[in-house]
Amino acid sequence: MRLGIDTSTLGGGGSFTHLREVLQAVEPERHGFSRVTVWGSKKVMALLPSGKPWLVAVHEPMLDGPLPQRVAWQCFRFEKLVRDAADLLFIPAGSYQGSFHPYVAMSRNALPFDTAERRRYGVSKNRLRLFLLHYAQRNTFRRADGVIFLTDQGRRLVEPQVRMRGDVITIPHGVSEQFRKEPRPQQPAGAYSEARPFRFTYVSTIDVYKFQWTVAEAVARLRGEGLPVAVDFVGPAYGPSLRMLEATLRRVGESDAIRYLGPAAPADLAGVYHGADAFVFASSCENMPNVLLEAMAAGLPIACSSRGPMPQFIGDATVYFDPEDAASIAAALRELFVDDGLRRRIAAGAYERARSWSWERCARETFDFLAAVGRKHQPRERAA
Repeated sequence: MRLGIDTSTLGGGGSFTHLREVLQAVEPERHGFSRVTVWGSKKVMALLPSGKPWLVAVHEPMLDGPLPQRVAWQCFRFEKLVRDAADLLFIPAGSYQGSFHPYVAMSRNALPFDTAERRRYGVSKNRLRLFLLHYAQRNTFRRADGVIFLTDQGRRLVEPQVRMRGDVITIPHGVSEQFRKEPRPQQPAGAYSEARPFRFTYVSTIDVYKFQWTVAEAVARLRGEGLPVAVDFVGPAYGPSLRMLEATLRRVGESDAIRYLGPAAPADLAGVYHGADAFVFASSCENMPNVLLEAMAAGLPIACSSRGPMPQFIGDATVYFDPEDAASIAAALRELFVDDGLRRRIAAGAYERARSWSWERCARETFDFLAAVGRKHQPRERAA
């Protein structure tokens, strides 16, 4: 059986990591696949693993362009390519408008299916994009021969909105080994000072549902109480949300203690976690919170939003807060800072829970499911 992977609408970030890590970890022959063909942009070609004789990487120049051009490629050029090269199609980005079957799609993004969260964008291009993505993915999932969800909560969000005819499964992502580091000894609060503050790190896109500005307000309150705490925000930024964060930073006036450091290169990200004293995660909407899993694997004490699927992953190995309430966040960060015994317990608990997620497991379960869907829908004469 031959597998084709369409990356024409793959967004980057976690979706790129998933594709790279799964193809690095999998042994397709064990699942009945003789060849895996990936069509993609130059960026996709650069991230694919090398030295895999079963992997065929096809650069399509149209996929280096903007989204409308990539969608046009998928609708008008891709059909012949996939029919000649594949018996089963995998759509990791979750949007496919073609007629090839069988295909398996993946649900990666909760935002298109969460009406309340989409409203946070107001009247904007981003809200329109999510609205259109909702209809594109709903149509994709409805027609798919199989759909992969990352979490049970994501599945519960989508299923009432889409009448799916194909097989459905939940397969969580893994955590890259580069992030894993055993929890460090925890120092008492008195060991920290203005010269050496207790530094939280928040790694995530600056966005309307991530509430970095509320975290900044919470840290400013703690500093007003005389606590030597600080926070670094790391990640790319959605323009309007970055302006909200910058306005908060100007207002609280803590430029040395509350910093936005911009995005980190993938190769540097593990060092960001390993150099922090604790992690804070204030998102209100996630499908699978990859950065939370990375922080857990990095052995960090964590203060976490109580929304979305976060409790499914971190359980009681955290201090929870309401991400929209600066007082709630401040209370959680204060509790984490003053109690080194609590930090020690939850860092150890989060680290142990993170052992449950590996890319080897994700790759094996993904290709098991793909193979099952492929066998179920293969032509009768080929099955014979």
